[in-house]
Amino acid sequence: MEKPAGSFGGSSSEDAGTPLLLPGHRDDDATPTAASRLRGLGGAHGAAPRNMLGVLAWVFLWWATDAVPLAVASMAPLFLFPAFGISSADAVAKAYMDDVIALVLGSFILALAIERYHIHRRLALNITLRFCGDPVRPSLLLLGITGTTAFVSMWIHNTACTVMMMPVATGILQRFPRGGAGQGEEEDEVRRFSKAVVLGVVYASAVGGMATLTGTGVNIILVGMWSAYFPEKEPITFSSWMSFGLPMALVMFLALWVTLCFMYCSNNTGKALSSYLDGSHLRRELSLLGPMAFAEKMVLAVFGGLIVLWMTRNLTDDIPGWGVLFHDQVGDGTVTIMMATLLFIIPSGKKEGEKLMDWNKCRKLQWNIVLLLGAGFAIADGFRTSGLTGILSDGLRFLEGAPTLVIVPVACVFSGVITEFMSDDSTTTLVLPLFAELARSVEVHPALLMISGAVGAQLSYLFPTGSPSNVVGFSTGHITIKDLVATGLPLKVVGVAALTVLLPTLALAATYQGGQKNLGAWQIDSNGGNTPRLLDLEAAGNTIIRGGIILIHHMSEEQIGLIHSTSSGPLFFTECFRDVEYQTEYVVVQER
Repeated sequence: MEKPAGSFGGSSSEDAGTPLLLPGHRDDDATPTAASRLRGLGGAHGAAPRNMLGVLAWVFLWWATDAVPLAVASMAPLFLFPAFGISSADAVAKAYMDDVIALVLGSFILALAIERYHIHRRLALNITLRFCGDPVRPSLLLLGITGTTAFVSMWIHNTACTVMMMPVATGILQRFPRGGAGQGEEEDEVRRFSKAVVLGVVYASAVGGMATLTGTGVNIILVGMWSAYFPEKEPITFSSWMSFGLPMALVMFLALWVTLCFMYCSNNTGKALSSYLDGSHLRRELSLLGPMAFAEKMVLAVFGGLIVLWMTRNLTDDIPGWGVLFHDQVGDGTVTIMMATLLFIIPSGKKEGEKLMDWNKCRKLQWNIVLLLGAGFAIADGFRTSGLTGILSDGLRFLEGAPTLVIVPVACVFSGVITEFMSDDSTTTLVLPLFAELARSVEVHPALLMISGAVGAQLSYLFPTGSPSNVVGFSTGHITIKDLVATGLPLKVVGVAALTVLLPTLALAATYQGGQKNLGAWQIDSNGGNTPRLLDLEAAGNTIIRGGIILIHHMSEEQIGLIHSTSSGPLFFTECFRDVEYQTEYVVVQER
């Protein structure tokens, strides 16, 4: 092939002969450092990021110290953002109610219905009875308790799951003696197993929450911020996230079960437990619940219907889901609120006029979590509009050009360390805007950083401050901080390793249809946007990225015209060359 002598799209031949870097690339000498940009916050143009940084410190100080209730601290952006000129009152208020918040509200109402009719207790007793064994087999009993908890946590918030399942676990432990170490070998075995049960409920609720969007607030925050930062990209849906989250959760659950059995069970544990727990006890507890009533069956039917609607709203490109019937105007929050509304319409069958749920039962709604999520979305928007993300993300620019096996664990560990000292939701709110902006500046796929940060925030296994679930387990008195650290540290390591392996394959394929092919097409606009440089890669041919330049393989004149018609600016040739590694010739095409 000959090197083009002229330009395409009106650029001069002089320009064509001078290879230009893509807009996303910055010359090292001209690029301001994070430190220099932070020093510039005092100028007139730095007022917005400076104010945002101060408001962020204010809100996080309240969150960390409990100086005011969590819900009150979460409402602070509603008056701080307009007061300091970060965003308008209407803009910040809209962050507190969108489809994601509707998803959380509906899930909480369904969780209250499950709790009202003791469905979670019935499920736990049935599964535990099947796994208990006769004589008692500690490893199978742990599998039953943790497996039930993880499954329930897939469909409701992990904190709500821990609150619901911990009484089931402690109800079994009440049959055991509470003596400390030194009370005899049998009592010591029982005490150690009690630790395993409590830790199993705490960690299984966190692990199960990874599998679905509704399992934890972290995933909800991720979905909201992904839509806010990359609105033109494929949204993260319930089904697309599950294709990554479920395998990740299964790996973590297996690691959890093996760790608990290895650390807290011995050959003598089963014999010690048989003195206090047997199958007859479980059957007696189950018989007290009686047969399933009409109300329980209807709640399960509503819940099952919701899961089906979640999974089938968007299927594949070839097989559209039911969402196309509504022109893709509905979201996961839409169907969640719709199914939750049915609980207030369907009769319970107990008393005349009584419904499955009434609003008085909803007084237990976790409004603090709802407001926390709203504050998170407001802060994310404030990061973006104030320009603070661009300044802070410069500190992580060392990841530019790093391979996936480096980017993923670094982002996960960065988030995983912070999450041990503040709640996982707060950590996600802090790091995801940074990672979204960092993805733009270093030109890496944003899913690599944002999903790594979100999963890292969920690995809050070491201290009670890491998550409300840890506090619930710690408050039982069966475990200490030493137990949390000893058990949580190996799980944290497994989590980082599993994420490093699974993320580049499963999550990216779920986030972008076409997986690695579209990954190679990720380019960033010079103005901070996220429009792809070439909008129709299939028509243009295969693409390979070399040093931030798009290489189009065997591009015809017709394909050039197609690219030009969909591009945001004129294109021109810079050079042709032969790639020795791939033994093919390429034409370098760049936008002005």
